[in-house]
Amino acid sequence: MKSGLQPFLPSPERSLYTLVENRTAFTMEKCELNVFETHQRAERVNLTFGDLVLTSMLRGKKVMHLFGEPGFDYLPGESVIVPPHETMQIDFPEAQLSNPTQCIALAISAEHIQETLNLLNEKFPKVEAHQQWKIEEAMFHVNNTQELGDTINRLMRISVQEHRKEKDLLAHLALRELMIRLMQTQARQLLELNYVRMGSSHRFAHLIQYIKTNIREKIDLNRLHEKVCMSRASFFRKFKEEFGIAPGDYILQERLRLAKEHLRSMRHNITEVCYLSGFQNLHYFIRAFKKETGMTPKTYQSICQK
Repeated sequence: MKSGLQPFLPSPERSLYTLVENRTAFTMEKCELNVFETHQRAERVNLTFGDLVLTSMLRGKKVMHLFGEPGFDYLPGESVIVPPHETMQIDFPEAQLSNPTQCIALAISAEHIQETLNLLNEKFPKVEAHQQWKIEEAMFHVNNTQELGDTINRLMRISVQEHRKEKDLLAHLALRELMIRLMQTQARQLLELNYVRMGSSHRFAHLIQYIKTNIREKIDLNRLHEKVCMSRASFFRKFKEEFGIAPGDYILQERLRLAKEHLRSMRHNITEVCYLSGFQNLHYFIRAFKKETGMTPKTYQSICQK
């Protein structure tokens, strides 16, 4: 599930310096939050930062060109990590004055990034001894998890406050959490894409493969640690550290993802979808689905049918 961010109120027309990439900046000790707002269609607008940048879409649509590769659609609920001095070329196919495109670009100091990585590698080593915490630049386009989206929203709220003594401290703490959430999101999505290839060398990749293979069956949470040759306590702790989500919640999200696929196919009724997705109780399935999506499975299926 993509987690959306809270957009800023559009700038009044009289305050815009330019209709393309109007910029508002909020500077703090370890980072700078830039809010970009675009009010007319444009192509190949260049943007470069001297620090690593986390960009996140707030509203509208962009087409992003990076690393000399073909452009890709960039939508709300998504983030893109851009290395220092890398030029983004951006198209704005839908921007207009009444419906501006809006995104943030958070420039993070190299010193803060290294401090956070050193702390994590020392205090919370990865489950595989040969791996370390790092920002995966190859995994530069991510879907925001709820945890990542919440942290970005919190940092935005801190950034726009009037300067107070505690503002830089609050931003420092939120920025550290943001980096952890980002790396957890990347780690999850990296394994989602490569669990078959990595299954023989990474115990959690092997576990993800087991869960996906058996998602329609009853999975005993209290026996999962045996699949990765860890104690039960260590397994639950390390899984949550590395992916930012508990094993039980991961299984639930996988079942809900599968349920959405079945609902969109229109080939099954709600009861059949429930059991095909690994749920053992229809009422629990409907309740969990509504909590995740804000609608019942029947409503979701009806919308997909239109």
